[in-house]
Amino acid sequence: MTNKLAVIAIGGNSLIIDEKNVTVESQYKAAKETALHIADMIEQGWEVAIGHGNGPQVGFILRRSEIAARVEGMHEVPLDVCGADSQGAIGYALQQNLQNILYQRGIKKKVVTIITQTLVDKADPAFQKPAKPIGGFMTKEEAERRQREQGWSVVEDAGRGWRRVVASPLPKEIVELETVETLLEKGIVTITVGGGGIPVVDPGDGNYEGIAAVVDKDYASSLLAQKINADLFVISTAIEKVAVNFGKPEQKWLDRISLAEAKAYLAEGIHFAKGSMAPKIQAVIWYLENGGKEALITNPENIGRALKGETGTWIVA
Repeated sequence: MTNKLAVIAIGGNSLIIDEKNVTVESQYKAAKETALHIADMIEQGWEVAIGHGNGPQVGFILRRSEIAARVEGMHEVPLDVCGADSQGAIGYALQQNLQNILYQRGIKKKVVTIITQTLVDKADPAFQKPAKPIGGFMTKEEAERRQREQGWSVVEDAGRGWRRVVASPLPKEIVELETVETLLEKGIVTITVGGGGIPVVDPGDGNYEGIAAVVDKDYASSLLAQKINADLFVISTAIEKVAVNFGKPEQKWLDRISLAEAKAYLAEGIHFAKGSMAPKIQAVIWYLENGGKEALITNPENIGRALKGETGTWIVA
């Protein structure tokens, strides 16, 4: 492969432009916007692997399943299968949009989605303290029944009711890595590690089995970028640039920082929100520490400008 290789991680929330309008059609349109900016990169000669979030989408799938079970007595869909469903649906929206745009621009390139599993460690400390709320609200009675009968971890959620919580373990291996590498070597745009990948464990006999958990998509995309020796790791998010001391008088936008500076800012523990920007910075740090060259954090519409050095936050080894 002579072209430069990039991994682009897209937020699941970036497929939702209007909180009041979260139809499949509106998400498809949002995917088209992101696909346009990725097509610009491909036109500039980049080979790309695309990772994406699925937080809101998995939530929708779970809620539909819960309502169907309650109203019609249908079976509930396990969390790992919800993850697989979301990979297929989001992959389809990105794949079709990107393929159409490339065709319109006369670029002969194929796009494919891989249903991707991510191996996690059953001994990961996250399983001792599950903290990621999923699914709808329950009464205390239902929560206790689920805990008793299905082994769920449940918590009381700020007076709004009870919710199930699951672990968010670290990704250890991307099961379909060799397939992804083969596709990229053939110049095929590959959509993979959707939602961080479907979490699976090895019970000790070399087999894989799904587990109820969620893997951070930035961590999984970082692991992918490390394993395929990507030249660039892009995290596409809701902001044009990263700031320190955000919202304070001494706020400072970051244009270009080193790995050492990124680690120092993260260690201070006051600059990046735990559930949003902190994991993104951590994902970049792991990528750069393991041989990565440079990373970029910006919003989808500014990827093109950022690649020309006009905006975005660049973090370099």
